[in-house]
Amino acid sequence: MEEKVAIVTDSTCDLDKEAVDKYNIYVLPLKVIYSEQEEYIDRVNIEPQEIYDRMPGEIPSTSLPSPASIVNLFKKLEAEGFTHIISIHISSGLSGTYNAVRTIARDFKNIIIEVIDSKALSLGLGIPVIEAAKTYKKTLSFEAALNKAKDTINNTKIFFVVATLDYLKKGGRIGYVAGTIGEIMQIKPIISINEEGKYYTFDKIRGRKKSLQRLFEIANEDIKENKRNTIAVMHGGAPEETKDLLLRFKDLKQITKYYTGQVGPVIGVHTGPGLIGVCISKVHY
Repeated sequence: MEEKVAIVTDSTCDLDKEAVDKYNIYVLPLKVIYSEQEEYIDRVNIEPQEIYDRMPGEIPSTSLPSPASIVNLFKKLEAEGFTHIISIHISSGLSGTYNAVRTIARDFKNIIIEVIDSKALSLGLGIPVIEAAKTYKKTLSFEAALNKAKDTINNTKIFFVVATLDYLKKGGRIGYVAGTIGEIMQIKPIISINEEGKYYTFDKIRGRKKSLQRLFEIANEDIKENKRNTIAVMHGGAPEETKDLLLRFKDLKQITKYYTGQVGPVIGVHTGPGLIGVCISKVHY
């Protein structure tokens, strides 16, 4: 039987509409909730800057895709003749999305659904999704696309800094990042994601400028032994700093592909304005 494969992810992947449309990627949206009367669909009817403009006075909550939206998407794909689904999602250590999708996928007996925990978010999730979609487009093979997604996840790292830890704390996403008196002294943690898919402190640097320099150093050190690397620089309401950092990366010959952009509203709720993140993905053939 001929394989027909759908690539599914969620809205925390931070892929732009052009990439989603080009590679026919299906996106399950998370939600931003201010009150029962004020609920928004991530990346559909709310922009990140709207979130930041209401902070710190108003901090919304977020929720994963509704069970109905997951069921409806899988039913739609099944009805359209898809034989396989590769569904790649935000880290299970940061959201219940992966577990919700995996639970619902078990009820679909007539279609093969592989649900993958990216142990990442933003373009750390988006890059494996794109690579899986590109591989399927080239090979028309479920196995090849699945293996590419897993390989990309295993060779991708994320590091980021935030202006304040307050939003991570309030959202319950602080993980193993300790908020201490060091914040008063402008000590900025460089945050990464561990094998559990949770945040932890990779390094501590005093001051914003030095923390961005350290992000560059970490990435440069990580890629120097690999000839082909993809770099993504993401931000939350900090476009100028992001532009400066990206220009520095473009001088490194080991980097063969670049992505940049603003994180979506759901991620912005938990990080607040001032996020700068670097995603490093080593390309292996």
